[in-house]
Amino acid sequence: MIFLDQNIAAVVLVALTVLVQCAGMTALIEWTKAQFPNGIHRLGLVRSFLLVLRFTSLLVCLQMAEILLWAGFYRGRLLATWEAAFYFSAANYSTVGAADILLRPTWRLIGPAESVTGVLMCGLSAGFLFALVTRLIALEDPSLAEPSPPAVEQAAAQSGQE
Repeated sequence: MIFLDQNIAAVVLVALTVLVQCAGMTALIEWTKAQFPNGIHRLGLVRSFLLVLRFTSLLVCLQMAEILLWAGFYRGRLLATWEAAFYFSAANYSTVGAADILLRPTWRLIGPAESVTGVLMCGLSAGFLFALVTRLIALEDPSLAEPSPPAVEQAAAQSGQE
């Protein structure tokens, strides 16, 4: 029965984590659309820096909220203090691992579920930032975003010679 409880808890926590991540990223997209109703155009160095800084900071806060979600579960069911629960959750979410805090053997499989979820959510956040930075670079200097036609023609000519 504990195995079933553990799997149900893992599924619910993973689903809630994904919902928090999607809601947070959607909020950032909607905020960007509201701030730049005509689209992002050349912002310049300082405004681009501030936009990337804002997005990065908010995505870190989003990751912390997800860690707190898991920590709340650990605190409510498995660990005695919030400090231990947050530490254990952050260590698992980031895949560092917490060798000094162990869950009861019947609940130890929930840690890897958080680790896999954390990797995926961090990957989504990194991809989101990559898309933003790529867009900003393309707006500032389109030649950096796409190879120049001579380079494409030269590559095609070289492949034809081989």
